[in-house]
Amino acid sequence: MLHHLAPLLTTPPRRRHNHHALILNRDGALLAIGTAHTSGLTLPGGPAEANELPHHAARRHTDTQTGLVLPLRKILATDHTPTQLLPEALHFVHWGGRLSPAQETTVARHRPPHTVTAVHWLHRAQLADAMNPDHHRRTTHALDALTRGAHLPFLLRGTPAE
Repeated sequence: MLHHLAPLLTTPPRRRHNHHALILNRDGALLAIGTAHTSGLTLPGGPAEANELPHHAARRHTDTQTGLVLPLRKILATDHTPTQLLPEALHFVHWGGRLSPAQETTVARHRPPHTVTAVHWLHRAQLADAMNPDHHRRTTHALDALTRGAHLPFLLRGTPAE
């Protein structure tokens, strides 16, 4: 019955999924981090583990890197990067919201793991100089979607995820 799917089921395609959070402070600056394994700054986030829900991956990385626990149930942008040195990847930018003063204090007091080398608040005009080109373009498109009020809900089998 499913014999036409046999090749896909025995050797599934290899693809990475990366989940990042776009988070703004009260002044409209966005939260960016430096990591030991990337050049330039990126949005908080990282790869999903096997069978990990996308918004849970974004939440886990954001919590570890910044101390913030956010729902991250809206997607502002998706991006595909083809195979180069690493397998192809899908990148999702989740909306993290605008932080309260208490949440900004959480970020300032949080001690991230040694893999996080920097935490910065950047205004849009600073992004091109601070981020690598892929991260910059992805972040700019996510900011544009946010400005337009455009987002996609994250669905789990057709129902909004909690």
